[in-house]
Amino acid sequence: MLLIPAIDLLGGRCVRLLHGDFAAERRYDVSPHDLLAHYKALGTPWLHVVDLDGARDKTPVNRTIIAELATQKGVRLQAGGGLRGRAEIDALLRSGVARVVIGSAAIKAPDQVIGWIRQYGPDRVTLAFDVRLDEAGTPLCSIDGWQKASSITLWEAVDGFIPAGLERVLCTDIGRDGALNGPNLDLYREALRRFPALAWQASGGVRDAADLHALAEIGVEATISGRALLEDRIALSELTPFLRDA
Repeated sequence: MLLIPAIDLLGGRCVRLLHGDFAAERRYDVSPHDLLAHYKALGTPWLHVVDLDGARDKTPVNRTIIAELATQKGVRLQAGGGLRGRAEIDALLRSGVARVVIGSAAIKAPDQVIGWIRQYGPDRVTLAFDVRLDEAGTPLCSIDGWQKASSITLWEAVDGFIPAGLERVLCTDIGRDGALNGPNLDLYREALRRFPALAWQASGGVRDAADLHALAEIGVEATISGRALLEDRIALSELTPFLRDA
């Protein structure tokens, strides 16, 4: 399993949100460029970069920063946040981003997104589904920067893209995101049971090396971590097994 550090951008700053709440923003006194350099030095081959302004307001405030980060050699970016059209996708890919991450559009305009998967190839497109669990424990997809709920289950959403050749899904349990209370292992077990051929990326709740080992045992392809890495909660010696280039 690969550990992919996250860089979340809001107004040009590196931040983390708690449970997807923009009112619960935690800022970090490090520039995006310095943070990339730090993670690159650790040996990570991939970074996950999100334009939170784009996800929330549909305004790509941080795209210039992302394009600058994408020019750095030795680390590849998967990037997203409010991507809604081919022009935006083309711009990111031309800038050097290796994979685009499509979130809300996969729920709101699935036929369009199916076209993107076929046009760019499933290796260049990751679908991101942010979910909240209902009282029965069913994962329901949220959209527009986690601000709006939908009645579409994660399983329904994913199933619609299988015929298009979907390969990779990033799933965030919003209730765990930024909380350092452990990942939702049951959610990812069920995801792999239902769709074993997909490469799943788990996001939300990672707090220590034990969580990384637990996710690796389940069989997810990768784990996204933000706050635990930003706050140096996991020793480098414990990270090394999950950094393939380390």
